[in-house]
Amino acid sequence: MIKILKEIQKYLLYIVVATFPVFILSNSTSPEVLSKLVLLVIAITAVIAIWILRMIKTGNLIFNIGKFDLGVLLLALAYILSGIVKTANKPEAFFIPGTASIVAAMAIIYFLINQLDKKAKTGVLISFFASGIFLSLSIVFSELGIFTKIPQLPAFIKVASFNPLGGALPSIIYLVPIVLIGISLIIKDKDLVRKIFWAVANSLVIMAIVILIGTSLPGKAQSPKFPSMQSSWEIAVGTVAKSPVFGIGVGNYLTAFNLFRPVTYNQTSLWSVKFSTASNYYLSVLTEVGFSGIFALTILFLSIFRFFGRGPVVKNTNEMIIDGLEKLSLAAIILTMAFYPASPVAIFPIFILLGVFSNSEDKTFAASNTRFATIVIGIILGTGIFFVDYFGTKALIAESTFKKSLEALGKNDAKSTFDLMQKAVQANPGIDRYHASLAQVDMALAQSIANKKDLTDSDKNTITQLVQQAIIEGKATVALNPERSGNWEILAQIYRSVMPFASGADQFTIQSYSQAVALDPTNPNLRIALGGVYYALGRYDDSIDTFKLAVLAKPDLANAHYNLAITYKAKKNYDSAISEMNLVLSLVAKDSEDYKLAKNELDNLMKDKPATTKTTTSQGQLTTPQSVSPNNIEAPITLP
Repeated sequence: MIKILKEIQKYLLYIVVATFPVFILSNSTSPEVLSKLVLLVIAITAVIAIWILRMIKTGNLIFNIGKFDLGVLLLALAYILSGIVKTANKPEAFFIPGTASIVAAMAIIYFLINQLDKKAKTGVLISFFASGIFLSLSIVFSELGIFTKIPQLPAFIKVASFNPLGGALPSIIYLVPIVLIGISLIIKDKDLVRKIFWAVANSLVIMAIVILIGTSLPGKAQSPKFPSMQSSWEIAVGTVAKSPVFGIGVGNYLTAFNLFRPVTYNQTSLWSVKFSTASNYYLSVLTEVGFSGIFALTILFLSIFRFFGRGPVVKNTNEMIIDGLEKLSLAAIILTMAFYPASPVAIFPIFILLGVFSNSEDKTFAASNTRFATIVIGIILGTGIFFVDYFGTKALIAESTFKKSLEALGKNDAKSTFDLMQKAVQANPGIDRYHASLAQVDMALAQSIANKKDLTDSDKNTITQLVQQAIIEGKATVALNPERSGNWEILAQIYRSVMPFASGADQFTIQSYSQAVALDPTNPNLRIALGGVYYALGRYDDSIDTFKLAVLAKPDLANAHYNLAITYKAKKNYDSAISEMNLVLSLVAKDSEDYKLAKNELDNLMKDKPATTKTTTSQGQLTTPQSVSPNNIEAPITLP
């Protein structure tokens, strides 16, 4: 019985290692990441459950000690504590993107692999190589368009750029060590047929890497984009100056990016792009986990360097080469992550290889020789697993419901979208993006009804309820994650929409935009939005000051100069308005609608006349600050 349970444990680990990179569930908005977390949790639950049965059956808890245990344990603890202590919205740390949970789960996988004997660990290494084969096949199939010809597959898998690890760069990081492992298997195996198989399979992996590199070259559609080393460093320094021990919080890099990115970032071609990771993995750890994460990595790397320095006990040259290739596979990942960002799923190979190579010590720990103690330990472990699985299942159901609501939105099914989003919020009220999406849907429905020619009393009541519900959801969004600038921006947009017919909405709009600006100070578009609110209220001096700051944040942004010119015009400061409008003309293409619009405004300014022509266009990038005008929605609406 004990032997059977042990074999089941072993093969469960083989399966999770082999299928990890290609395991995909379609019931979430982030299938490439969440699916892996689900797989790890299921596998860990099953293996630990069997381990508990073995422990109760034998009356002993036997735990193998490995050379990398301390570093792995400290790293997992650093992620977990950072998520608990610093991350404002805990589901981001533990569910989506769930970085803390993924790292903790991979650490557990390491410890479980470390319990295997040497022969079983060789099986894990082969399973790891098999995972590379599966990933390579999926990449080749996607490149050849095979997935598009299988109607049963979800739509996102049929997309030409589909990658089960979420991108070309994570896949390259994952596959490079597998090539080295493949070479070692070719050298190690004495059977000719198997040698040929390893060689062919390794050729497939190399082919996949070549495809990925080809699609990732600069100028290609799938070319990866990430912030510069300088920007990432300044963000990290700003973060640890504020929170040195645990950083900004796991899964919270976007907040640090908004707060601390340098103003020079606005001069790059990616100025409007926001990143959730640094330019390399280690700066991401420093930013999200702080010095606790760096300390854990230091301890782990010291043990790895000692492993590298250990002379292999070899009998011939082949064994020396194999030992070198295995060490090189681990070194390749560590070095790659120093130059490129690595998602949580892309660092899975490190934990696999550490578990396999941690085989020099055979110490064991027997928790007790009494059956009662092992039963108590089993109950504690079982209870922990139950709670993790219970709340994880609830969160997964909510995420699946939210995904269905987005699919309904894509089909323009307003009722299903609204109903499903409400169910998602009720199922997991702790996710800020659920509330944010529902708030925007509420406002869209209210606006759709308000655009009707003749409104009934029922329509008016429905509009009032939708607007109030949107504000409630917007407030919930910022309450769940008050450090996220985008959440305050959504709330400000809601208040901005109801300014014509809700008393006090103007002040709430200004307060919300001001908070969004404080959390994203170098974002010129937020300042343009806030300046537009001041303009709409006739507070031209405040509007001018705000637009000036937008210009300082990004001097080459035509829309900032344009809005400043229009506000100067409203103040009848024509010289300043003409100067700003000339700058606009120098910043936009001469054959664009924006140029025609700005030239027309300049001509009017030169005549010292107020504009009588239409001053907005849907075809360009220039947007005039708008006055508040009433619509079919009748005042007053009471703000919740």
